Formats: sequence, structure tokens, C-alpha cells
Amino acid sequence: MTDFLQGLNDVQRQAVLATEGPVMVLAGAGSGKTRVITYRIAHLIRNVGVSPQNILALTFTNKAAGEMRQRIDGILERGSASSLWIGTFHSVFARLLRSYIHLIGYDRNFSIFDADDSKSLIKQCMKELNLSPETLPVNLVHSAISKAKNSFVLPPEFHRKAIDDQSQKVSLVYERYVHKLRENNALDFDDLLIKPIELFTEHPAVLEQLQGYFKYLLIDEYQDTNRVQYLVAKMIAAQHQNIFVVGDDAQSIYSWRGADITNMLNFNDDYGDAQVFKLVDNYRSTKTILDAANSVISRNTRQIKKELVANSGMGEPITLIEAFNEKREAEKVADHINSIRLSKGAEYRSFAIFYRTNAQSRVLEDMMRQNRIPYKIFGSVSFYKRKEIKDAVAYMRLVLNERDSESLLRVINFPPRKIGDVSINKLKEFAEERNMSLYEAVVHANEGGFQSRLVNALTGFASLIEAMRQQAEAGTVYDVLSMLYETTGLLSLLKEENTPESLARHENLQELLSMTRDFADHNHDAATLGDFLATISLASDYDETQESDNYVSLMTVHAAKGLEFPVVFVTGMEERLFPLNSYEPGELEEERRLFYVAITRAQTKLFLSWAQSRYMYGQPQMCLRSTFINEVDPDLIVTEGGRKLSESPTKVSASAMAGRPVFGSSLRPQPGRPSAKVPTVKPAGSARPTGAAKSEYRPGTRVQHAIFGPGTVLDVQGKGPKQKVKINFRNAGEKTLMVQYANLKVVG
Repeated sequence: MTDFLQGLNDVQRQAVLATEGPVMVLAGAGSGKTRVITYRIAHLIRNVGVSPQNILALTFTNKAAGEMRQRIDGILERGSASSLWIGTFHSVFARLLRSYIHLIGYDRNFSIFDADDSKSLIKQCMKELNLSPETLPVNLVHSAISKAKNSFVLPPEFHRKAIDDQSQKVSLVYERYVHKLRENNALDFDDLLIKPIELFTEHPAVLEQLQGYFKYLLIDEYQDTNRVQYLVAKMIAAQHQNIFVVGDDAQSIYSWRGADITNMLNFNDDYGDAQVFKLVDNYRSTKTILDAANSVISRNTRQIKKELVANSGMGEPITLIEAFNEKREAEKVADHINSIRLSKGAEYRSFAIFYRTNAQSRVLEDMMRQNRIPYKIFGSVSFYKRKEIKDAVAYMRLVLNERDSESLLRVINFPPRKIGDVSINKLKEFAEERNMSLYEAVVHANEGGFQSRLVNALTGFASLIEAMRQQAEAGTVYDVLSMLYETTGLLSLLKEENTPESLARHENLQELLSMTRDFADHNHDAATLGDFLATISLASDYDETQESDNYVSLMTVHAAKGLEFPVVFVTGMEERLFPLNSYEPGELEEERRLFYVAITRAQTKLFLSWAQSRYMYGQPQMCLRSTFINEVDPDLIVTEGGRKLSESPTKVSASAMAGRPVFGSSLRPQPGRPSAKVPTVKPAGSARPTGAAKSEYRPGTRVQHAIFGPGTVLDVQGKGPKQKVKINFRNAGEKTLMVQYANLKVVG
């Protein structure tokens, strides 16, 4: 046996040597899973004598596939991996379809439509069906179809399950879209996995041929597979049963894009004789960090039990940062970075700052710039360079300076007003003929000989700009932006679209509104629109793409998966932020897995931070400390003063917030609006806890929730641990909550 296997620990070696039959490797964070999968391929080739072309290894990214191939070449002689089938699910099956797709009615030279191509075709289908994108957003339809395909829900089944008006309309588009794709001899990205299943089902001989060819199937990051990937892998592996999957159920954090954790949890049910190996030796983090991760993830019920074991010492305790507001939180993070650099000589590249939502980056970015700390955003772009932010700012710039034609052209058809390129060109010609600015041409559109539809659209746009200008003269920048959102319905449009992308844009625009409110509250003498635009112009000019690679990394926790840093800050550890609006057990467990991922990125030092108040939706809100912090062993956490959390005289809880506004309630009234009564959380014992007796809830019962405040029960569903109540909250609207987790109090 070749010496290269001597570099593996005992469990890694056992997994590599288990070459026959189904094998699942539960690879905990930092346990060397990539090494196991690459060494196994090398072992199959060199020691078992398997031809490289009979091995199929599937990954989720081209980068992972490239690294795997490179490592195998490093273990064996160079070029050994050249005939291996290593690639992403989509690239491998696109390659296979080029050889066989003619059998199911396509030409081999089929096109692969990207997201923009698909949306364009969906728009065409909607036009033929007389469905308006204004009432049924194209992005929503595209997202729904993609989600259906990833779950292997084809048009007939989708149609049967469509019960409401919107899903029935999507069903019609879905059916026509599939037909149009075939007409175009095209596949979309999701079809690259759907069509192989269709091929294998209709032509079993092809499947049998490929089963004989791919005698060994290996899948990386198995916890991230969706239904279609699961099915196609199971079909390929059915003959030899030599399926080797590597993953970690504790890091399954992508359900929102179709990943199905049950693929991993049920592996033993699918393959009854499967061998299971648990890689728990962690080569990344200190014992303190791993003990924290273990204590958090142990609370999940849907998991395969394992505990990470440290290969290094106890290390430093976790530091809890508590700040009055998000600005102070960001300031403290910057202070700690500078302090560690001075005391330990650490490079900027040693630090990473995580947050739950992209919108949170704004305050952190501002503080990095103020402290001259170089940084880079990963997985996104800087807050001020995001399209929706640039659009909103362009509106405000146009209000301030009507001759700013660049800003006008950016927003004249945003949100859509049916003012297309042809209309804009006519407007430009009219402006040149009259020797006036573009905005003046908009104002005098009724003199340009345009069609009445275009005149009405331009007049409406000019009216909005003029109304915003009057608001800017009389009020603050917050009032101006509020008017923009309210008049255009921009936030509602994004929320109704209800895709991950649109909801992220919604959050970013809300953060911009919060920024304007904060600016107005703290710059009473200089809170004009011009002052605000001058401030953000300086911020947006910051170049985060310096030539040096020595910078602090800022990213969402999702973007951090697979990475590691010596020092990690997990910010925004507050209820309804992290965890993010999770009231169903499944959602809460995924949020907990996400927190586990955040913790296990840290190598030597971990900071957790939270703010007692935070601007949300343009209003300052009081916050509750995240329940996840309480799930970490308090002996592992110290305050900034160095005192153990277990010895701290106070603990933040719902009862400790008695008499103070809860998250979601404003600290002060909005300008120009009457002050509303602020709901409070009553001290423990002031109302009787409920959830034990069914009779506690009935329509009309008045209840209190620690986050949503007061509300009235509308409906009661089920009983026992699965009982749910539908409640109309005074400030939060209608919510359906599980009684077991809601911690409601009956108040009347």
C-alpha cells in the first residue's frame, strides 16, 4: 500500500479504504473532508487498480472540482486525473446530454439558457397569456419554476397543487415555458439535471450503460443536494452501489435554494448496508470554540449526533460585545481589530466580520472607513454600490439637481413606467431641439408631440420629483426617502416578488431608510438632502478592491461557509436578526446550523456582538439578545471587562426588558405623526404563561408576545405540541405561531 495514506488519521484512513458498497462520511467542520475524498480517488486508482474514467466525482463548484483534480495530481503523477470525470452536477450532466439528448427529441447542439435568457422567455410566455409583469413579477415566476424543477415537480404535478390564483397563473406560465424551451432546442440550468432523469426513465439501456461505466460515484457536500440531484445520483449508483458521500448535516444551510437535509439524514434508509464514518477531529479551532459549537448544535433534534474534538489547546474565551446601538457595536468591532493588531501584530487579513443579512454591512463599512481599516465585501458588493441603493440615491440626486441627466436616465423607468429606450431617445431629441435639459423636457412633455401614454408617464414622474423637492425643502432627508418609497410602492413591489434576491434588495432599501432617519436624528442643523448626499458620496467613493490582499473580510454567514479566519466577529446577535424571523422548528434549526457554521470558521478567537437598539425600517428599535448566545456554555464566554458570563449579575431576557419597548416598537414617534402607545413586556408573573391547556386559547383571547407585543387570537389549529394559533398583533399584523415555541402570555 502506498505511503500517502500514512498522512491520514485512523478514521480518515478507514473511510478511504472502504472502497466497496455505500459509504457516508460525516465530516465535521475543519476535519479534513477534502483530503478524504481526494485520497480515496487516489487510492482507487493506484492501489485498487480502478481506471480513472470509471470514477465520477460530483461537486458544487468549479473551484472545488479544480482543487480536487489538482490535489489528486499532487498525490499521483501529474496527469493522472486527466481522464477522471470530476465536475459540478450541471457540467457533468451537460456533457453527458451532448451524447444522448437526441433520444428524447432534442438536437445535440442544444442551447443552455442562463437566468437572463430564461426570464426573457418567461416574459414572452406571460405576454402570450395576457399576464402582466406588474401583477405577476417575472422574477417571482422564474424563482417558482426553478424551485419546482429542483424539487422534481413537473408542470402536471405543479398544476394539480396550484390552489391559489397566483400559483395557478404560474402553472400556466410553467407549462408554456417548458414547451417554448423545447421549441428553441434549449435547456435552462435546472434542465441539466431534469433531462437526465427523463432520459434514464425513457431509455433504461442508456442508464445501464452509464451505470456500468461509472463504477464508483463520489459526491462532495452531500448535505447541499436537492431532490433532483439526489434522484439522479441514486439512479447512477443503483447497479454497483459504490456511492461515497461526504458532508455535514450540521452545515446544511441552503434549504431556501432547494437543499434537502433529509438526503443525508436518510442515507442509511436508502442504503441499508451503508458504512458510516464520523470525522470529528478538528484541525482548525481551539477547544473553547469547538465546545461552543457543540453546545449550540446539540439542541437540534434533526441531526446525526457527533461532537467535534479539538487538536489544539483550550485557547482564549469567547468575548461578548454588548453595545447601545449598531453604530457603537461597529465601533467596538473596529476598536478590537486595532487593539489585536497592536498587541499581537496581526495582519488585517486575519480578521473576518460576519452578519446575517447583507443590509447589515452598511454600518460596519462606514466604521471601517472611519478607522481607515481596509476591507473587502465577499459574496456581494459594497452597500453603496448595490443597484437598489444607487437607484434610490439617484432619485435624491435628481431632486437636488434637476440637471443631473445621468441620475434621471437611471430612474426614469424605475420602478417600470413603460418608458423604454425608444421613448427616451425621443425625449432626448426633444430636449436637443428645445435646447433644454432632459428634466425640463420631461416637465414639458405635453409639448413634444408624444403619445398620450408616454405624456402621462412622464408627467407622473415629474410630479413625483416635484413633490419630493417640496418635501426636501420642508422636511428631512428621511421624509424625502419615505415619500419615494410610499409613492412608488417600491418596497411593496420587492416584497410581493418574494424571491431571495428581491427580499435582500428590500432589506437594503430599508437599511438606507434607517440611515436617513439616523442622519436626521443626529444632525439637526445639517440634515438636509444636500448634506446627506455629500456624506454618502464620500462613502461610495471608497475603493474596496485595493491591490493588496491585506484587508478585513466582511460577509454574510452563508458566504463564509468553507472559509476560516484566525479572528471572527459574529455581529447582530439579536432576536429576529440572528435567528432571523424563525418561528417554525425547522426554520429555527436551520438558523442554529447557520450559527454553528459561523462559530466554526474561527481558528483562535471568536467575538459575538449585539446591540440593545438598532434602526430597523427607518425607526430606532429596542432589541433582545439572541437566544443562541444563551445556548453557548456561559463558562466559555467573557464580557469585554473579562468577567465570565456565568458570573455576570444580570442576564438579558424578556422579563429583564419589562417596561422597555420591544423589538419592533419605536423609541420615538415618527416625524409628523402622532405618538403611538408603546407596547411593553410585562414582568414575569404579571400574566399567566400559557401553552399547557387548550382552553387558554380561543378566538378573541388577548395575548402578549415578547417580540410582537399585544395581539388578539383569531384562530386555533390542532392541539398538543403541534398546536398553532393565528394572532392579529397590533404592530406586527397577522402571524401564525406554534404554541410550544411562542412563549405567549394571556392578558385577557
